[in-house]
Amino acid sequence: MNIREEKEKREESYFSPYAQKSSESRGRAAAEEQCPVRTCFERDRDRILYCKSFRRLKHKTQVFISPESDHLQTRLTHTLEVAQIARSIANALDLNETLAEAIALGHDLGHTPFGHSGESVLNELYEGGFEHNVQSLRVVEVLENSGKGLNLTWEVRDGIVNHCSGLTAATLEGRIVNISDKIAYINHDMEDALSMGILREDDFPSEFINVLGHSNSERINTMISDVIIQSRGINEIRKSREVAEATDGIRSFLFRTLYVGSEAKKEEDKAKSVVRTLYSYFLSNPDRMPAEYLERGGEDMARSVCDYIAGMTDNYATELYKDLFVPRSWF
Repeated sequence: MNIREEKEKREESYFSPYAQKSSESRGRAAAEEQCPVRTCFERDRDRILYCKSFRRLKHKTQVFISPESDHLQTRLTHTLEVAQIARSIANALDLNETLAEAIALGHDLGHTPFGHSGESVLNELYEGGFEHNVQSLRVVEVLENSGKGLNLTWEVRDGIVNHCSGLTAATLEGRIVNISDKIAYINHDMEDALSMGILREDDFPSEFINVLGHSNSERINTMISDVIIQSRGINEIRKSREVAEATDGIRSFLFRTLYVGSEAKKEEDKAKSVVRTLYSYFLSNPDRMPAEYLERGGEDMARSVCDYIAGMTDNYATELYKDLFVPRSWF
């Protein structure tokens, strides 16, 4: 029995009956020889962690576009927080912590530059529509590894594409990532808004803060603990009614005061204009895209243009826009 098989054996005896066991994975689209050391989900986690799309998350917007402060969230720090929360919940529920981590690390790989602002523009312009969760799946299935994809397991791919509100992953580990995503962004967006002076402590509705906590750590602990307590020993991931209502209340408050029309969004129209202009330009001049995107375009060049733009960081998109459309001085 090799090391991987020993790990799989331990899962059989230790994991909850509702856990997704590594040995029971539906497998990969292309069959591979198993690793003698790592389980299939450990290999998936490592493939995501070392891919180029993951590294680019450090220069992609979370809420604040191209933040100058070193302490504001980026798409990468958000992803790491989601992974930590998902691991904590999965571990406490005796579920597959590694599967939850792999899904969390891959859930936002398809996010565009400038966050949801860029996503909304591509969704508006591309006839087939654009959603970052679907793009994240496309990244791991088609775009990464020089167009070969990462060949991840079915369970990780299912969790990635179904991490958004209104969607339900097939595994409890995938559903944990869905709820961990919300826990992470609600709390770190509150923290960012406070640190930037956009909101004050007493701006937040007291009826929700009194339930969740008066500090970032208190709120995160409340939300995580509640999910663990409510989901223990059942085939479901859920929150208590009280915590769910308070969480939804804070989320709605953030939409009214931070996500739409706030100081944090003052550059949003400019960012949308950059994405819109780049899309139009490369659709008319596909030969100006890198060869890999041009070759993949085929009959749906617009899809390839979306792939190219979605993979850009904020900085790259901005500099490319300047290079193409802003006149340079002669020296």
